[in-house]
Amino acid sequence: MTEFVVQMENRPGRLATLTESLAAFGVNIEALAAYGHDGEGTVRLIVDDAPTTRRVLEEAALQAEEHTVLTALLPDRPGELARLTRSVADAGINIDAIYVLNNSADGIEFAISVDQPESALPHLQVTGGTLPE
Repeated sequence: MTEFVVQMENRPGRLATLTESLAAFGVNIEALAAYGHDGEGTVRLIVDDAPTTRRVLEEAALQAEEHTVLTALLPDRPGELARLTRSVADAGINIDAIYVLNNSADGIEFAISVDQPESALPHLQVTGGTLPE
């Protein structure tokens, strides 16, 4: 999975335009976090079609960082996320972003963007994450 981190002006319609453009090209947004501060907006999104998203962002003249995202399925009970984040922290790995993708009877599925994906693998119960070759 790929996460895109997009910086843009924080003003009415900017997020709507971005999401409309992605929708027009058939891109499904699987997870999103957006926030503004001092007139600037940051949008972090995980999509089902990274190449098309890349093209949409380029055509909109929006710069984006790309990060490999891993997934982890944790039991839905107190302390599980704390255990995972402590294990990653103790290994010296920084979590850049974490998203809830799904909550089901099987547990809570998280998408996790870290600064050292290969090193993080042993600390996660990875269910769908892959690393670039």
